[in-house]
Amino acid sequence: MNHDTVALLPHLLAFLNLAGILFLVPAYLAIRSGRRDRHRRLMIGGLVVGVVFLVVYLVYHAVVGHVPFPGQGWMRVVYFSILATHVCMALVIAIMVPITVVWAIRGRFDKHVKIARWTLPIWLFVCVSGLVVYGMAISAAV
Repeated sequence: MNHDTVALLPHLLAFLNLAGILFLVPAYLAIRSGRRDRHRRLMIGGLVVGVVFLVVYLVYHAVVGHVPFPGQGWMRVVYFSILATHVCMALVIAIMVPITVVWAIRGRFDKHVKIARWTLPIWLFVCVSGLVVYGMAISAAV
């Protein structure tokens, strides 16, 4: 993978976080208004974006390895606090999303709804905090 391609991957990851939000929020609104088919289609889109994000993230870090944060002082403390929470919640989501999807596929909407009430806000937090981490890393590098 050439240097120019690798340099674009963090921007692609940020775009995928934004795309995730743009699928998840309308999916939530769709189910709240009783539009199950729209909800299902939007959630499939969100899942596809999530899988693509995970693949790109793993490839990026396999190629680049550890990327040090260039910020100093209070910005460094805030960055790592947000990053630590983001990573922990991303690990939680990596478990919760498949469980939530399996309950929906099996038609066990009672169980699907119970876990989805937790899955969605955590997933949205991960997407938003991913954008914050990206923004902080980019601004500290300038």
